[in-house]
Amino acid sequence: MSKRGIVTVISGFSGAGKGTVVAKLVEKYGYALSISDTTRKPRPGEQEGVHYFYKSVNEFKELIAGNGLLEWARYVDNYYGTPREYVEKKLDEGIDVILEIEVQGGLQVKSNLKDSVLLFMAPPSAEELKNRLVNRGTEDKDTIRKRLERAGEEIRYINAYDYLVINDDIEECALNIHNIIQNEKKKLIHNSELCDVIKTDYMNIGKEI
Repeated sequence: MSKRGIVTVISGFSGAGKGTVVAKLVEKYGYALSISDTTRKPRPGEQEGVHYFYKSVNEFKELIAGNGLLEWARYVDNYYGTPREYVEKKLDEGIDVILEIEVQGGLQVKSNLKDSVLLFMAPPSAEELKNRLVNRGTEDKDTIRKRLERAGEEIRYINAYDYLVINDDIEECALNIHNIIQNEKKKLIHNSELCDVIKTDYMNIGKEI
C-alpha cells in the first residue's frame, strides 16, 4: 500500500453534516484537516496555523501567481484558499488529508491533483435537508430558502465527483468514508513505485535460471 498520503475532498450542502463527520474522521481515524490561507483578520481566539494561515492580500496574490494554492476563491472581499505546500508536506509524511470545501474548489483541487478523491456528502433526502436546516433554529426562513436554492445549484456538480455518501448516521458515514479512502490507497495510481519494483522482479526472473 502507498506510503504517501492522499487528498480527499468532502463537499456537500449546508446542513449535510460535513463538519461533524469530518471532525469524527480526524478524531477517530487520524486524518489531517487542511488549514486554509485567508486574507481576513483573525477573530478573537483564533490562532495562526490552527484555524487559518493569515496572509496579506499581496501575499495571497503572490501565492496565486506562483501556483501555491490547490484552490482559491474570494468571498465578501476576502480571499480563501488551500495552500499547496502545507498539503504536500502532510502527504509526504504519509498522512491522508481531508479538504472540506465547496464544489467549485473541489474541482480546482482535482485539476491540480489528479489522484485526489472527490466525495459528495448528502442527507438521505431533500426533505431531510430542509428539516435539518429548519430544526437547528439558527437562521430565518429567507436564509434557509437561499441555502436550499444553493443546494439545487450544487447538486448539478455531483457527476464530477467520485463518490456519493449519504449521511444518515454520523458514525456509519465516517466509517464509510474511511473505507473509501483506504480502498483508494490500494489503487495502482497510488502505488507506482511498488508496481515498478514488482515489474522489474518479474521481467528479470527468467534471467536467473
